[in-house]
Amino acid sequence: QVQLVESGGGLVQAGSSLRLSCAGSGRPFSTYFIGWFRQAPGKDRELVAAISRSSTTTFYKDSLKGRFTISRDNTKNSVYLQMSSLKPEDTAVYYCAAGLRGSLSISSYYDSWGQGTQVTVSS
Repeated sequence: QVQLVESGGGLVQAGSSLRLSCAGSGRPFSTYFIGWFRQAPGKDRELVAAISRSSTTTFYKDSLKGRFTISRDNTKNSVYLQMSSLKPEDTAVYYCAAGLRGSLSISSYYDSWGQGTQVTVSS
C-alpha cells in the first residue's frame, strides 16, 4: 500500500489562495490515481478533485471548477491541490486518497488515505 501525508492547510481569509500537497511513499506512486476529498463538520465527505496516473484525466466537483486545480509530479511522489478565491464554505478537513483500480471519480474506489489537513477560511 501507499502511505499518504497531506500538508499546506491553515487559516486564511476569504478570497485567498492556498496550495495543499500530498506526499506518497511505499508502493510506486505513479501506479495510483489520486483524489482530494474534504469533510466539513456535520457533512459527508466529498470528492473535490482527482487526477489519473499520468495526469491525462482530471475530475472536479462541478461547483469547484475554475477555483480548484489538481496536479501531480510523479518524480516527487506528490499531488497538489491549488485552491483560489477561497470561501468560508470551503472550510473543511482535506484528505488525499489513492486508488489502484476503478474510476477516479467514484469515492468507493479509493482505499488508501492520508490523515488530513485542516483548511479554515474566515469571512
